[in-house]
Amino acid sequence: MFDIEINVPGRKPEIRSLELGRYSVGKGLASDIRIRDKTANRIHAELVIEPDEYVIRDASGKAGINVRGVQVSAYGPLKEGDELSIGRSTIRIVKNGFLECKSGINVASKNTRLYDADSEMPVDSNKNDEDHKDHSSTTQLKKEIQQKVLVDLDLYKRSLMDSFDTDRLREEAAQSARKLIDQGDVEVPAHIDNEQLLKEVVAEAIGLGPLEPYLEDETISEIMVNGPRKIFLERQGRVEKSPTQFTSVESLMSIIERIVAPIGRRVDEGSPMVDARLSDGSRVNAIIPPLSLVGPVLTIRKFSKQRFSLDRLVEFDSLSQEMADFLKICVRHHKSIVVSGGTGSGKTTFLNALSEHIPPDERIVTIEDAAELQLGQDHVVSLESRPANVEGRGLIAIRDLVRNALRMRPDRIVVGECRGGEALDMLQAMNTGHEGSLTTAHANTPRDLLSRLEVMVLMAGMDMPVRVIREQIASAVDIVVQQTRSRDGRRRVTSIVELDGMEGDIILMQKLFEFKQSGVGASGEILGEYRGFGDVPSFYDELDASGYAPDRSIFGAADSFKGEMEESWVG
Repeated sequence: MFDIEINVPGRKPEIRSLELGRYSVGKGLASDIRIRDKTANRIHAELVIEPDEYVIRDASGKAGINVRGVQVSAYGPLKEGDELSIGRSTIRIVKNGFLECKSGINVASKNTRLYDADSEMPVDSNKNDEDHKDHSSTTQLKKEIQQKVLVDLDLYKRSLMDSFDTDRLREEAAQSARKLIDQGDVEVPAHIDNEQLLKEVVAEAIGLGPLEPYLEDETISEIMVNGPRKIFLERQGRVEKSPTQFTSVESLMSIIERIVAPIGRRVDEGSPMVDARLSDGSRVNAIIPPLSLVGPVLTIRKFSKQRFSLDRLVEFDSLSQEMADFLKICVRHHKSIVVSGGTGSGKTTFLNALSEHIPPDERIVTIEDAAELQLGQDHVVSLESRPANVEGRGLIAIRDLVRNALRMRPDRIVVGECRGGEALDMLQAMNTGHEGSLTTAHANTPRDLLSRLEVMVLMAGMDMPVRVIREQIASAVDIVVQQTRSRDGRRRVTSIVELDGMEGDIILMQKLFEFKQSGVGASGEILGEYRGFGDVPSFYDELDASGYAPDRSIFGAADSFKGEMEESWVG
């Protein structure tokens, strides 16, 4: 066991027992060993407890560590009784139960480079250039340049200012980094491309660091960051690990702050979870310590730069042409639609595709937690919810926006997702002159969706009989589109059902289309076909009476699947 005593002026001493591993030390929330000392840096030092090494080294690039009155960049092996000063605080080694007889590392001056980046291996002054070509030394070099650039331009503060031009910041950061290299303040090995190094340093100091190329890659749909050392990507439905990583926890935290600040959100110890969006509409979620035990976690669900129409989705085999034609009719003739599906099944993309067929002369109000919908019509008002401030005030929930939207003379209300009590307000809107509204909800099947809607209505705090809730649902919702992400990563519309009124306490559902799986291909792809059940929606008679005669043949022949029909009602 490795025991340390942390002494911060004005606070009681704290004893920490550590296992083997690497620990960041500093005043920042993301530090593994947090020192509540304003004179320390957010990530001040790195404590390494490994079978072959017991060292502490400076991670700030400027402040250093004080050992017996001497400022050093690294010190070890750490033995019982050693006392290290970080800012005005001290860390005393109470016990090192792991330490065996090791060759010591002498105290050195601050400018002496004792260790080779993240590998923590001692560096011989006669080491040849080949030993510096590994990934860890490049990471340390980028970190060193980045820290100096941040200090030089005070970008810790300036990069969070909305009014400061990002292109200008990038230019200043690039000039600062280039000057550091030209003046010899940092030594760049001959095998490293200076321009590529500068690009990566500026990206992490000003932009989104190692995530930038992935955001530009249209084949990647999701980016998942599990702490600074692990980045995972979803590419064409498959998850893979990225070889890149952040230079430090502090760098990752800075990027998270850079994302959430422009839209008025914050992330800190008092508010360790946040939903946000990028400028292109991509959805962002971040959660940081103390809630996350692996460091800051960042999840980015990318919003495609190209708009997916229903016809384009047909080309991708996400639904059949007959299904697309039917849904176009539903949207144009004010049928209220709920897109149901699991997480990552493509509900928002499909909602965007449906909204394209709303006539351009209608007033549309969109309501979301984080704005993602990109409607092509001119007459669109986009509303976004707001979290509470530090004092717990100022919360504007989705439900508040739905109620307000009713006073804005909307022809259509589009809610990005119903999660709670707003479902009641949405159903009432659909029942009071706002037919043709669209929304999404999480559910595995259309049957589950009805149960979820009942629960969400009850979450509004209204003591309503179940039968009344079901009558509201049956009257308000016309069509349910079930979206599913298959095991092969493809997103499909697996069924389209019509809500066909009530029978007793039961909501009747009529399946119109479905995807029927027939097998699995050699590469693991799901094989199957889209088919109709031959049943025509009840509102087609209304369309006939209004002079619009839709094609009924798209639903297929009813006799083709006789005997295969599932139950048409849900209790």
